[in-house]
Amino acid sequence: MTEPLVSQRRVNSAARILAGEPEDAVRVLTRLKPEELAHVGEVVHQLERLRAVAAGDHDQIIDLAFEEAFGSDGLGHPPWVQGAVIVAPGSIINKSKTNHRCRFISVNDTWVWDSIEVIREDKRSIPGTNEGFKAVALLPVLNGMTLDVVTGRARAGQHQVDRVVSYKVKRGKLVEVAQRNVKPQGMR
Repeated sequence: MTEPLVSQRRVNSAARILAGEPEDAVRVLTRLKPEELAHVGEVVHQLERLRAVAAGDHDQIIDLAFEEAFGSDGLGHPPWVQGAVIVAPGSIINKSKTNHRCRFISVNDTWVWDSIEVIREDKRSIPGTNEGFKAVALLPVLNGMTLDVVTGRARAGQHQVDRVVSYKVKRGKLVEVAQRNVKPQGMR
């Protein structure tokens, strides 16, 4: 049997320091070399991610999101925190082969479907005259993570962004930090 990297006694001691006496934790952390501090940050990030993966019933969260996270226009609602995960809905609604409306989420400047942070993403087709698809992604709640909700459309094959709403995870909560309407080029 291999020896654990850190004994349970040391983990409990560290937890008491970090949770009970934050000024002691700050003193310890400020003494670390940059590479040691980076390692601590990576460990915290990994622990948050593991907890998010283990927490909650992801099937139930996703099923409920498909029922409730899309407006009558078919576009996804803003993301939200549910337990240890961020629920991030997105969709594309086709009006024709060259025209559509869409709303998707970017995570730390990467589209959600390309993000290494995605725990799980489910996608479902929308049949009918306005075919397209809806998707729900689950992300861990990681302090400092940024999300942009990008609403756009394509006309005659040319894609245009209409609106961006930006969020940041602060102390386990998703906080709106900015929103902006994007004017098409040449418009005043």
